[in-house]
Amino acid sequence: MPHDHPHDNGVSASGHPYRTDNDGALSYWQCMEIAVRELLVEKGVTTSSEIARQIEAMDARSPSDGAKVVARAWTDPDFRRDLLADASEATRKMGFDIGPMKLIAVENTPQLHNIIVCTLCSCYPRNLLGLPPDWYKTRAYRSRTVREPRSVLAEFGVLLPPDVEVRVHDSTADMRYIVIPARPEGTEHMDADALAALVTRDSMIGTGLPLDAAAF
Repeated sequence: MPHDHPHDNGVSASGHPYRTDNDGALSYWQCMEIAVRELLVEKGVTTSSEIARQIEAMDARSPSDGAKVVARAWTDPDFRRDLLADASEATRKMGFDIGPMKLIAVENTPQLHNIIVCTLCSCYPRNLLGLPPDWYKTRAYRSRTVREPRSVLAEFGVLLPPDVEVRVHDSTADMRYIVIPARPEGTEHMDADALAALVTRDSMIGTGLPLDAAAF
């Protein structure tokens, strides 16, 4: 079978973009993960199949889970109150596995816009939003957001009036945030399922806004 060799333009003979193989030496942390995992299996604490199922469950998580939380907050005043008081407990009652971390919900208003960052690494509410976007993990986003949040928001297309306060929240290893964006105008006739379709991943990070209801 012929092999696809990369050309100078980074494209293989098959027309697919060329990507180098990920066959470098394992890092210290990768070796540590393998050692701990194999030890847990050997000691009977867990099994390989249980680990595989957990990985599959984590990979299946997506921003649609967080969107359901936001849509319910928009339509259920009692749930919104509980969510803002204790987001971990409120989302657990919806059936979402938050784990031991503390989840905090912050709400956007006409006077306040929230944005989330993790300055130390890339802590992110994966339980509700799935895997973080690549840009969330970059040093540029992590450092610039705390120094010049309005400039960062403008680069994402979010232009806020000068009188709107921008508040930056820094996630930690045991504390995560989810932004409850402001409900779009003209959505009074929409139910929770329809509203959830308007909620974007970026709007729950604070770097975006919900979709315009007129598009649906």
